[in-house]
Amino acid sequence: MAHPVIKFGTDGWRGLIARDFTFDNVAIAARAVAAYLHASTNPAEAPSRGICIAYDSRFLSNEFARTCAEVIAATGIPVRLAREITPTPALSLAVRDLGAAGGIMITSSHNPYQWNGVKYKAYFGGSGSPAIIAQIESFLGAPVPAAATPAPIELVDFITPYMAAIQAFADLDLIAKSGFKFAIDSMYGAGRELLSGVFTRLGVDHIQIRGNIDPNFPGINPEPIEPHIRALGEAVVANHCQAGLCTDGDADRIGATDEHGNFVDPHKIYSVLLSWVLKYKGWTGDVTRAFNTTKMLDRICAKYGRTLHEHGIGFKYVVDYMQEREIVMGGEESGGIGFQRHLPERDGMLNALLLANVMAQENKTLGQLVADLQAEYGEHQYGRIDLHIPDDLKNSAIARARALQPGDVAFAGMKILKVDTMDGVKFYLENPQAATKPNAAETWLLLRASGTEPLMRIYSESCSTESVTKLLAAAKQFALGSEDSQTLGCGTKPAKAT
Repeated sequence: MAHPVIKFGTDGWRGLIARDFTFDNVAIAARAVAAYLHASTNPAEAPSRGICIAYDSRFLSNEFARTCAEVIAATGIPVRLAREITPTPALSLAVRDLGAAGGIMITSSHNPYQWNGVKYKAYFGGSGSPAIIAQIESFLGAPVPAAATPAPIELVDFITPYMAAIQAFADLDLIAKSGFKFAIDSMYGAGRELLSGVFTRLGVDHIQIRGNIDPNFPGINPEPIEPHIRALGEAVVANHCQAGLCTDGDADRIGATDEHGNFVDPHKIYSVLLSWVLKYKGWTGDVTRAFNTTKMLDRICAKYGRTLHEHGIGFKYVVDYMQEREIVMGGEESGGIGFQRHLPERDGMLNALLLANVMAQENKTLGQLVADLQAEYGEHQYGRIDLHIPDDLKNSAIARARALQPGDVAFAGMKILKVDTMDGVKFYLENPQAATKPNAAETWLLLRASGTEPLMRIYSESCSTESVTKLLAAAKQFALGSEDSQTLGCGTKPAKAT
């Protein structure tokens, strides 16, 4: 049933601590998960298989996790509860390898410190599918009979087996022999000392920043993008490192900087990893990417003869593909990248190790790897802005965007070539600058409204940073309701020759 506060988006429910994310509401969400498992006819979701619960470094996350555990155990479902702060992918691995019916992660991932949330992980070790999430939501507020005797709650170490798994996936000897120096940034989150511990054991030269736990995430949101990643770039330059490796609040997303301290966006990270996998590993399978992700991936797949699937925004769509067919890699714009042969889940810790692996195998800095991709596949530049605007303005902007048609001149004077509404409204645009660049990237602009927050995200990719900057600025004015047609040209047809 519908709930006025609890709404599951692309990857769970998030809310402001004390206002929406309260112990009472967390208990309601946990009770809905228990009701779903009790009602399921899937043997893999049998209540007797139990559930795994973990938590990140946010304020009261451990107590919210304990509340979930007690509520679910009271219905007769055994609980394995993390004994310490745990990365999200470590929980997902535990769910799959222990044969649990599902998992709950208390985290708000990359959101500001005032937020917390609940992620649901299905029995296969990945985000619950839209169908599963819809069923859980249908049980919100529904009563669940208490068991005659509550099931046990066992404190479990989810980290040790997880760290063993990701280290087995990477070539640690190659990294150790590379001679490269790295900066590591866990953004005060669940990644904390883990990657640094691996490098210390290997004898890999590195420095670490923000490796301590601090639920206030002082000065940043724990999201590995600009501007929050700038301290990592500064540390790379100051300490003469060849790359900076960063994980978000719950360590399932990756961010990076090159040897000059420049931000390497998730699109370039995905492209570096995909190119390496297809060149060296020979792993079979298709590739997936989210609707707001770089088209460079399409060119890499074309070179190596791999099928690429485009899908909606949210890692749950990657998971759907991984359940249906063989997928070598899948990923999204926000730094979530996953390998089916490891786990149907994004994993920032693993991807940080693999970036070091690629650098070691190619004997190149991260900046050199990115430059090589740009030279081979054409310059691809990307940008994103987040507009925190009221729902009525957000919805109006999307409605006006949907009314635009191919042939209209819109957004920085560029003509619309094609419109795609798979997830938001995406415009492919005729960019005159592309004619001056070899193998130029396609120019596109995407407007997408959040379904759970008063937020609109605007994304763009083109053949130059100048084009991206112009398009984002024009789209921002459009979203805010500007009528400056000299700047935007929105909704106007090109003049006919006379």
